[in-house]
Amino acid sequence: MIKKWGLSAAALLLTAAVILPGCASKEQAPKEALKSAATKAMTMTSYEMQSKLTVNNLTIDAPAGETDGTTGMVLNMLKNADISVNGVYQADPRQTELTLVLNLKGDMAMTFNIPMVMTGETLYVKIPSIPLLPLPETIVGKFLKMDLKDLAEQEGVEFNPASLDTKKAQDLTNEVLSTLLGEYDEKTYFSDVKPKDAALPEGVEANQVVRFQVTNDNVKEAITILVNNALPKIIDILSKEEYKEMLQIDEADLAKAKEELQSSETRAEFDKSLADLGNYLTVNKFQLNTAVNKDDFPVYQDLLMDIVVKDPEQGQNVSLSLTGSNQYSKINEKQTFTIGIPEGENVITMEELQQQFGGMSTY
Repeated sequence: MIKKWGLSAAALLLTAAVILPGCASKEQAPKEALKSAATKAMTMTSYEMQSKLTVNNLTIDAPAGETDGTTGMVLNMLKNADISVNGVYQADPRQTELTLVLNLKGDMAMTFNIPMVMTGETLYVKIPSIPLLPLPETIVGKFLKMDLKDLAEQEGVEFNPASLDTKKAQDLTNEVLSTLLGEYDEKTYFSDVKPKDAALPEGVEANQVVRFQVTNDNVKEAITILVNNALPKIIDILSKEEYKEMLQIDEADLAKAKEELQSSETRAEFDKSLADLGNYLTVNKFQLNTAVNKDDFPVYQDLLMDIVVKDPEQGQNVSLSLTGSNQYSKINEKQTFTIGIPEGENVITMEELQQQFGGMSTY
């Protein structure tokens, strides 16, 4: 059953992940606005950002006795849970500052607040207080300093500086986005939304809002386009030397993936799964809105996904509803870093952390 609907759900999520970072350009048709403005987004050298993902609903409708207590507890914690990331980024000198906040709800409600700082090849992560994992008071609240090059060597892999190249990552996003959007029909999947009707947050000023939408009526076509048309071209993009280096992807693996994707056996299995898709997947809503300001920069994006994944053989239905958003401000302006670069007694190394744990009793 997983094979039948897993590819479809993954395809939808992939589409969301790729399109969400896009942006639009004013006075253009929706599809062309998104494609051309992706280039503009590549000129972002600094910004403040706020991202949030909320699980509005996660339920399993199953026959009595089919779900255990642990599953129920996890569902209870994840329902209405949200994860947010607020941060500041600048390209030169390279510095990123993020604060990740995870709010779990239900009977075991808890909140994790994890500030992070990255400069060059060094990552600092503030050690949180975790109720279910007692940590020595001497390390809670301190920043764990990690040299990414040393960590790679300890794991027996070669450190890849290209993996930290933000410019290459932006270029890759632009190419993938343009390729993906180029495969979809504008009248079917794209539309303009009046800014006053787009439910933009207070303070967000947009000249144009573009919507990409997949419905239950066109989901089969959308997934077919993604798998048969877009993915082979995206694999070709990933095969470019600069991107292979950045992602550390083996060319032979890419060639094999493309060959398998286009093989008659895979196509036959995919077509069979797609024909039965209505029995396994219902798309109540799937839409992505992208707003741009007067300078054609992305200032806000939001995602709304509401789907039901069904397993008629087991009599189970999983309902999942998510909302997500990204907001950008102070684009290409001088940034203010509120955390700064941790130093002194506020920092603990990996070696010191290991020593602390070595002295702990076994729980």
